[in-house]
Amino acid sequence: MDFSDLNARGLVLVGCGRMGGALLDGWLKNGLAARAVHVVDPQPRAELSGLGIWINGELPEAPAVLVIAVKPQMMADVLPRLSVGAGTLVISVAAGVTLGAYEAAFPAAPIVRAMPNTPAAIGQGITAIIGNARAGEAEMALAEALLSAVGRVVRLEGEDQMDAVTALSGSGPAYVFHMIEAMAAAGAAEGLSPALALELARATVAGAGALAVHEDEDPAKLREAVTSPGGTTAAGLRELMDPETGLPPLMRRTVAAAAERGRELGR
Repeated sequence: MDFSDLNARGLVLVGCGRMGGALLDGWLKNGLAARAVHVVDPQPRAELSGLGIWINGELPEAPAVLVIAVKPQMMADVLPRLSVGAGTLVISVAAGVTLGAYEAAFPAAPIVRAMPNTPAAIGQGITAIIGNARAGEAEMALAEALLSAVGRVVRLEGEDQMDAVTALSGSGPAYVFHMIEAMAAAGAAEGLSPALALELARATVAGAGALAVHEDEDPAKLREAVTSPGGTTAAGLRELMDPETGLPPLMRRTVAAAAERGRELGR
C-alpha cells in the first residue's frame, strides 16, 4: 500500500504486545517508515528504538492513524490519555469495546473497530472490521490495507456481528489448539507415544486447514470425500457428529459462551 501520508504525518500504536507487535512488523515489512511510528507501551520490545521508532515520547498532534491494541480491561485508563480530531483514523483491536465508547473519547474522529486473531503473528490471520458513521470508504479502505498486513480482512454489515466474530475467529485459535491437545491425547490412549501423537495431530490439523482454504469448497464435501462408507473415518465421525453428544452442540455452546462474554465486556 501507499504509506506516503502515514510516513509524513505519523502512526501512533498504543500497545505493542502480541497483536500490536504483529501489526507493526507487517507494516514495516510493507514499507511504513520506522521514523513515522510512535509506540506507547510500558514494556516495549527492546529492538524497537534501534529501528528508529519513537518510544513513549511526545506524540504528533494530528497523526494519520491511531491504533489502540491494548486489552479491553485497560481501556478506561488508556482512552482519557489520548486525544485526536477529525483528521485521524482511530483503529481499535480490543474485544468488547464498542464504537460508542470510542466515539465518547474521540467524538470527531472516524473510527474502525477490528477483531484480528493470533495467526496474525505469522501473517495468516483474519480480521473483521466495522466503522462508525464518520468512517467513509477512504477510511475503511485504509483500515483494511493496514490490517491486511497480517492476513485477510472482511467487512461486517453491523457492529452487532462483532461479538459473534470475536467468539468464532477471535477466540477460535484457542479452540483449535485444544482440539490438537485432545486429538494427541486420544492417539496416545490408543498406544502411540505422546510425542508422535502430538506430531501427527499438529500436522493433521494444519494440513486439513490449509486444504480447506486452498480448495475453497464446502467443508461438508471435503469431509465426504475422505469418508468411505463403513470405514474407519465413518466410525469416528459417527461419534463426532452425534447431534446430542458430538462436536456440533459442543461448538454451539462454546461460541455462544464466548459471544456472551464479549457482550458483557461491551456493557
